[in-house]
Amino acid sequence: MKKDKKAELKVGITVIVGIIVLLWVLGWAKNFSFDSNEKNLSIAFENVSGLSVGDIVAIQGIKEGYVEEIYNTNNSVIVEILLPPNNDLREDAKFSIMMIDLMGGKKIEITPGKSGNPLDYLKVQKGEFLGDVSTTMAALGSVQNDLVDVIYEIKDALNSFNKLMDNSEFIGELQVSVKSLNQLIAKTDKIMSDNAESFSELLSNSNELVTNSNKFIVENSDELKTSISNINEVLKSSEGLITKLDTFFEEVKNQENNLGKIMYDEELVNNLSATLKRLKELSDLINKQLNEKGLRVDAHVF
Repeated sequence: MKKDKKAELKVGITVIVGIIVLLWVLGWAKNFSFDSNEKNLSIAFENVSGLSVGDIVAIQGIKEGYVEEIYNTNNSVIVEILLPPNNDLREDAKFSIMMIDLMGGKKIEITPGKSGNPLDYLKVQKGEFLGDVSTTMAALGSVQNDLVDVIYEIKDALNSFNKLMDNSEFIGELQVSVKSLNQLIAKTDKIMSDNAESFSELLSNSNELVTNSNKFIVENSDELKTSISNINEVLKSSEGLITKLDTFFEEVKNQENNLGKIMYDEELVNNLSATLKRLKELSDLINKQLNEKGLRVDAHVF
């Protein structure tokens, strides 16, 4: 009797331990937790690409929580996650869905941020999907035709280059050009070698000229300043003279002085023209009389 009770007790203890181990394994595998202090956070994504409930949530690569729920709303996917209470996320934290392995496993990676303000857990955060193998293959598929066209163009270019290189006339001209270039380089090198002393002397003379010029400027800086000052004064005087001439001609144009009145008085100009015309007639008459019978004067004196 006692042996049966001991056997039953052992079986009961074994079953209880097995249940506890099973619950612990399930909790570890599915990220179940009985901690009531966990923090809930909502993140909105445009696309979760296969993220599932129970997938891990990592902060700077360290597993800290798990995905509790996923649902669609307002053209967005809301992911509810649970995090331990001891994390320190800031207002500028970033949330990203990343690929764990090539088999398509996903996780949410959190960058804590450096803002001075803590994260508001009541606000829905904005997340981003960084892409995986499927999105990469889709992107490659979208540019497949362009890649094919580029490959064909490269192939055509290589064929054209090969045909060009097979052209004996082109190769001959290229060899002649290279030979001429080598000769030119050799002649230039010879000229530089033969005239090295002349070039050195030229550079020396140039340096000496620059040195003397600097010395002249330094030694005659006062005189140069005085000359420049005098030139400035002459320019200022010239500007004053030009201004006066402009004023004078403007007064002439506006008939504000005697010259302007004479030049722009139409009656005076007509009288002068008439007087000159009469003088010319008188001069012609006197010349005619002198050439014929002499000067004749008919005068009536009263």
